[in-house]
Amino acid sequence: MFITDDLMQRWWALEAKMLDRFGKKPDLEAVLFLIGLQETGFMAEKISKEQKQDLMHVAVCTVLAQSGYYLVEGKDEEGWPHFAQLKQLPEMSLPEQENFIKDHVLLYFEQSGF
Repeated sequence: MFITDDLMQRWWALEAKMLDRFGKKPDLEAVLFLIGLQETGFMAEKISKEQKQDLMHVAVCTVLAQSGYYLVEGKDEEGWPHFAQLKQLPEMSLPEQENFIKDHVLLYFEQSGF
Protein backbone atom coordinates (compact mmCIF):
# COMPACT_ATOMS: atom_id res chain seq x y z
CA MET A 1 0.00 0.00 0.00
CA PHE A 2 2.87 2.39 0.76
CA ILE A 3 4.21 2.03 -2.78
CA THR A 4 0.83 2.94 -4.23
CA ASP A 5 0.55 5.94 -1.88
CA ASP A 6 4.01 7.16 -2.92
CA LEU A 7 3.15 6.64 -6.58
CA MET A 8 -0.07 8.62 -6.21
CA GLN A 9 1.73 11.49 -4.45
CA ARG A 10 4.30 11.66 -7.25
CA TRP A 11 1.55 11.41 -9.90
CA TRP A 12 -0.44 14.22 -8.29
CA ALA A 13 2.72 16.37 -8.27
CA LEU A 14 3.14 15.75 -12.02
CA GLU A 15 -0.53 16.58 -12.63
CA ALA A 16 -0.08 19.84 -10.70
CA LYS A 17 2.94 20.80 -12.83
CA MET A 18 1.02 20.05 -16.01
CA LEU A 19 -1.99 21.98 -14.75
CA ASP A 20 0.29 24.99 -14.18
CA ARG A 21 1.86 24.64 -17.62
CA PHE A 22 -1.18 23.77 -19.75
CA GLY A 23 -4.10 25.05 -17.68
CA LYS A 24 -5.74 21.62 -17.61
CA LYS A 25 -5.32 18.60 -15.36
CA PRO A 26 -4.36 15.70 -17.65
CA ASP A 27 -5.32 12.07 -17.27
CA LEU A 28 -2.92 9.25 -18.12
CA GLU A 29 -4.03 9.16 -21.77
CA ALA A 30 -3.36 12.89 -22.18
CA VAL A 31 0.09 12.54 -20.61
CA LEU A 32 0.92 9.64 -22.95
CA PHE A 33 -0.33 11.69 -25.89
CA LEU A 34 1.99 14.55 -24.90
CA ILE A 35 4.95 12.18 -24.58
CA GLY A 36 4.15 10.81 -28.03
CA LEU A 37 4.13 14.32 -29.46
CA GLN A 38 7.41 15.08 -27.71
CA GLU A 39 9.10 11.92 -28.97
CA THR A 40 7.94 12.19 -32.57
CA GLY A 41 7.83 15.94 -33.07
CA PHE A 42 4.52 15.28 -34.84
CA MET A 43 2.48 18.41 -35.41
CA ALA A 44 -0.82 18.68 -37.22
CA GLU A 45 -3.82 20.95 -36.96
CA LYS A 46 -6.14 17.95 -36.90
CA ILE A 47 -5.06 14.64 -35.43
CA SER A 48 -7.02 11.53 -36.31
CA LYS A 49 -8.00 8.90 -33.77
CA GLU A 50 -5.49 6.52 -35.38
CA GLN A 51 -2.69 9.10 -35.15
CA LYS A 52 -3.55 9.71 -31.50
CA GLN A 53 -3.37 5.95 -30.84
CA ASP A 54 -0.04 5.79 -32.68
CA LEU A 55 1.34 8.66 -30.60
CA MET A 56 0.23 6.95 -27.39
CA HIS A 57 1.82 3.69 -28.57
CA VAL A 58 5.12 5.53 -29.16
CA ALA A 59 4.83 6.97 -25.64
CA VAL A 60 4.18 3.60 -23.99
CA CYS A 61 7.09 1.99 -25.84
CA THR A 62 9.33 4.95 -24.99
CA VAL A 63 8.61 4.93 -21.26
CA LEU A 64 8.87 1.12 -21.03
CA ALA A 65 12.16 1.17 -22.95
CA GLN A 66 13.69 2.65 -19.78
CA SER A 67 13.20 -0.75 -18.12
CA GLY A 68 14.34 -2.80 -21.09
CA TYR A 69 10.94 -3.88 -22.38
CA TYR A 70 11.37 -2.14 -25.75
CA LEU A 71 14.22 -0.92 -27.92
CA VAL A 72 14.04 1.70 -30.67
CA GLU A 73 14.88 -0.08 -33.91
CA GLY A 74 14.94 3.11 -35.96
CA LYS A 75 12.67 5.61 -37.61
CA ASP A 76 10.60 5.33 -40.75
CA GLU A 77 10.67 7.79 -43.66
CA GLU A 78 8.20 10.05 -41.85
CA GLY A 79 10.35 10.15 -38.71
CA TRP A 80 8.18 7.88 -36.56
CA PRO A 81 10.16 5.61 -34.23
CA HIS A 82 9.69 1.85 -34.45
CA PHE A 83 10.29 -0.43 -31.48
CA ALA A 84 11.21 -4.04 -30.89
CA GLN A 85 9.81 -5.74 -27.80
CA LEU A 86 12.71 -7.27 -25.87
CA LYS A 87 10.84 -8.99 -23.06
CA GLN A 88 7.31 -9.85 -22.06
CA LEU A 89 5.44 -7.50 -19.79
CA PRO A 90 4.42 -9.03 -16.47
CA GLU A 91 0.83 -10.16 -16.07
CA MET A 92 -1.08 -7.58 -14.09
CA SER A 93 -4.60 -6.48 -13.32
CA LEU A 94 -5.85 -3.29 -14.96
CA PRO A 95 -5.13 -1.08 -11.91
CA GLU A 96 -1.65 -2.63 -11.64
CA GLN A 97 -1.03 -1.94 -15.36
CA GLU A 98 -2.04 1.69 -14.92
CA ASN A 99 0.29 2.09 -11.93
CA PHE A 100 3.09 0.35 -13.85
CA ILE A 101 2.73 2.82 -16.73
CA LYS A 102 2.38 5.80 -14.38
CA ASP A 103 5.59 4.82 -12.58
CA HIS A 104 7.43 4.68 -15.91
CA VAL A 105 5.91 8.00 -17.03
CA LEU A 106 7.14 9.60 -13.80
CA LEU A 107 10.63 8.21 -14.44
CA TYR A 108 10.52 9.61 -17.99
CA PHE A 109 9.71 13.11 -16.72
CA GLU A 110 12.22 12.83 -13.89
CA GLN A 111 14.97 11.92 -16.35
CA SER A 112 13.98 14.76 -18.67
CA GLY A 113 14.19 17.26 -15.80
CA PHE A 114 10.50 18.20 -15.81
